[in-house]
Amino acid sequence: MNKSAFITGITGQDGSYLAELLLEKGYEVWGMVRRSSTESYDRIEHLRDRLRFVQADLLDQPSLMAALEEAEPDEVYNLAAQSFVPTSWNQPVLTAEFTAVGVTRLLEAIRTVDPTIRVYQASSSEMFGKVRETPQTEDTPFYPRSPYGVAKVYGHYITVNYRESYGLFASSGILFNHESPRRGMEFVTRKVTDGVARIKLGLAEELRLGNLDARRDWGFAGDYVRAMWLMLQQDQPSDYVVATGATNTVRRLVEVAFSHVGLDPDEHVVIDSAFIRPAEVDVLVGDPSKARDELGWEPETDFIGLVTMMVDADLRRLSADR
Repeated sequence: MNKSAFITGITGQDGSYLAELLLEKGYEVWGMVRRSSTESYDRIEHLRDRLRFVQADLLDQPSLMAALEEAEPDEVYNLAAQSFVPTSWNQPVLTAEFTAVGVTRLLEAIRTVDPTIRVYQASSSEMFGKVRETPQTEDTPFYPRSPYGVAKVYGHYITVNYRESYGLFASSGILFNHESPRRGMEFVTRKVTDGVARIKLGLAEELRLGNLDARRDWGFAGDYVRAMWLMLQQDQPSDYVVATGATNTVRRLVEVAFSHVGLDPDEHVVIDSAFIRPAEVDVLVGDPSKARDELGWEPETDFIGLVTMMVDADLRRLSADR
């Protein structure tokens, strides 16, 4: 009998790649969608006829219980959140409701409906914030520097609590920045690759950015969802850092993207203070040793391959729109 999986946030970047992976593995895949006039299925349109959908909301626990009763999943992947850090400054309470308390509602629904369900919680490198050590491991203390990071710490620890208190098979992936052609336009990697493609095609003249010296550990989302799945196939639940172990600056991201299309970034990039965060997280770099040793997981896409993949995808998209 095929396994069944239930994904919150299925319409997002990670949800779409995870749905693809699970379908390839023969799963019946259920996606949780909110009753919303703005719900976008763009990222999963090519899969839509192979997926099953159920309406529920992380703000509404009875709807979560009803969804789980309908889907009867073996595995739940909680990828839904208000996940854009700058928005968390503008909407800190809503961010807390979705990204923190929403995790509790989902875990409580699982505990009530079927405590044998295995659950994956999407934790974040933003929990480390003002880092206490470099690189960051599963044991590095958290010091979040945004309402989003604070909410993710709550979501992480409530997952640990349900694992230890109720015996749920609940694992968290502490994922470092992971990107793809499906990344939202508001994120800096996609903003850069889309901007470079627009300039190359003559659709724009400049690209406005904030802190070029911020360093991040960037990987490919398609690689990272494989780690999520592997976590729920283990004998025991645990938490894992998922990262490449290498950092690059925003400046390096810009250089790789512009050079890929034969342009000079100095002629097009404008520094704009409007894009500087109130409290910046300067260096995030993960140590994925535990994931490598226990899960057998390795990233397959390097930084240059990731950036050029994204630039090429944006060039194709914008050329098709013309």
